[in-house]
Order: sequence, then structure tokens, then C-alpha cells
Amino acid sequence: MVVDQNMFILIAVGVVALLLIGMLWLVSSRARMDSEERRITAQKSTSQISAVLQANTVLENRIKIMSENHAIGQEEIKRAMHERLDAVSKRVGDSIEQSREKTGESLEKLKERLTVIDEAQKNITDLSGQMVGLQEILSNKQARGAFGEVQLNDLVSSILPPNAYEFQATMENGKRADCLIKLPNPPGSIVVDAKFPLESYHRLHAENTDAEKRKAQSQFKADILKHVKDISEKYIINGVTAESALMFLPSEAVYAELHSNFGDVVEKSYRAKVWIVSPTTLMATLNTVRAVLKDARMREQAGIIQKHVTTLIDDVERLDDRVYALRKHFGQAEKDIDLISTSSRKITSRVDVIEKIQMEEEEAVEDAIEANTATPSKLLND
Repeated sequence: MVVDQNMFILIAVGVVALLLIGMLWLVSSRARMDSEERRITAQKSTSQISAVLQANTVLENRIKIMSENHAIGQEEIKRAMHERLDAVSKRVGDSIEQSREKTGESLEKLKERLTVIDEAQKNITDLSGQMVGLQEILSNKQARGAFGEVQLNDLVSSILPPNAYEFQATMENGKRADCLIKLPNPPGSIVVDAKFPLESYHRLHAENTDAEKRKAQSQFKADILKHVKDISEKYIINGVTAESALMFLPSEAVYAELHSNFGDVVEKSYRAKVWIVSPTTLMATLNTVRAVLKDARMREQAGIIQKHVTTLIDDVERLDDRVYALRKHFGQAEKDIDLISTSSRKITSRVDVIEKIQMEEEEAVEDAIEANTATPSKLLND
């Protein structure tokens, strides 16, 4: 807006200058008029020129003032623009710094989360490897049997004392038992044998048709009853072991399936005196066995305990006699102390009497000395 005003002023000055030039040209063209007219015209022209020059001077002053005002305005505009640019730059810098800090924090958090994800991925990979290994173990009958024996060993060794069981014990009939729990008669030692009918259990849940499911159920029953029969024939020996044995199933799922849907198989195992246990029920059974062993040990030690109790009673009686004798000694010592105290009082009273006698004798001697010293002076005075 200020620039447009300056242009307008410059155009106006140019127009005025052109008018002046035109007027000068008219004056010069009429110079050839008669002298009077030219003189008059010259005077008029001179006055007009003076007026024009004065107007031109006023216009120049105004233009100068307007230029100065324009320069001041330009400086103020520049200063305001610089201030605004500085403020904008500062805001942009602060925003960039804040964005950089937030971006750094976000990247750090992202790095931490990626680290956690990497660790979780490693754990998942390790777990997958372990699951594959476990699947390989369970797919092999020998490895599956070893897995059940290891679990049985861990449970038994963690609950019973070492002298209360034996792993891979050889029986009287030459058979080898997975674990023999040594109990006193009755009931006698109990055999625990680990069985894991996993294939028939998987087939039981993998079949789709009713005929296949019935076939799988029959196979599962046959496998369980075969294990029950083998345990009953091999590990229940009259006069050597207890009248029953334990079949250990190292899977809670197989145990639950057996008791939920195959009650007749469980009843047959009871009649064969083979008790089917899972890890949980075996743990409870072993705790009961530990209590029985503790009670039997207490009964075995009852005679020794009774002998020690009798000896303890004799010791208490002797202690009572000695306390009575010591009390008598204390009574005699108390009497002796009283007699000693009496003698001490008598000695003290006699010492007091002797001291009084000595003091009286010392006073008599002092009086005699004073009397002897006073006699010569008295004679001299006389």
C-alpha cells in the first residue's frame, strides 16, 4: 500500500513537470510578441514559474518526508518480520526437539519391546523343540515307559525316605518291579508298576465314526485289563508282598478318561487287587504310606523308649534324693552361719570394750601429764 502511494506521487510530480514544460514552451512561442506583452507575459510567467517552483519545492519536501516515512515503515516491517521469523524459528526448533525426544523415546520403547519379543520367540522356539522331543518320547514305547518310570521315581523319592523303597527291585519269582515300597507286615511290601497306554488313548479320541470309536474303546479296555492282569500275576506274591499292587498311570488325562467312561474296567482292577493311580492319587497314597512307616517305626522303638523312660524315672528319683541331701547341707550351713554370726558379734562387742578401756587409760595418762607440767610453774609463781 505504501509503494502504491509513492508511485502515485511520482506520477503526479511528472504531470506537473510536463505542465511546466508546456507552459514554458507557450511562453517561449509568444516571445516574439511585442515587448509589452512579452514583458507582461514574462512577469506572469516568472510569477507562475515561481509559484510552480514553490509548489515543486513543497512537493519535493513532501516526497522527502514520505520517503523517510516509507523508510521508517520499511524498517519497522523488517524488524517485525525478523521478530516473527525468530519466533517461528524458535517454535519450529522446539517442536523439532520435542519430536526428536519423543521419537527417541518411542524408538527406545520399541527396542525394548522387540527385545522382549525376541526373548519370547526364543522361548517359544525352545518350547517347540521340547514339545517335539516330548512327542518323540511319547511315540516310542520304550521311551514312553522310561518317561513313566522317571516320573514314578521322582514322586517316590520326593516323599518317602530312602530306606522305604527300592527301584527296579528283583522279586522272589525273578520278575523285576519298577518300584517296591517296603512296608512292615501287615500289609507287607507293595509293588508299583508304571504303565502308559497312550496309543490306544489317542486312537480313542482320534476316531470319527461310531464303529471306529467302539473298536478304539475295546482296544483301550483290553490294554488296561492286560496291564492289570500282568501286575496281578507278576507282583502279588503270597507271603512276600502285600495282597494288592499299584498300577501307575503317568497321565491325569488317561486316568480321568478311565474313571469317567470305563467304570467296569476299574471294578475289574479292584477285584484283581490292582489299584490304578495317577500322579496326584499316588502322591496322596505315598503320604499315607509315609505315615504308616512312621507309626511302624514308633512301634518298633516302643521298647527302647519304655526302657529309656524307666531309666529316666530312676534318674529323677536319684536327683530328688540328692536335692534332699543338698537341702540338708544347706540347712546345716545356715546353722553354722548363724553360729559364726553370733561369735562375730561377741568378738565385736569385746573389741569395743577393749577400745573403751584403752581410751580411758589414755585420758588418765594425759591428765597426769598435765598435772605434772603445771606444778613447777605454780611453784615459781609462789
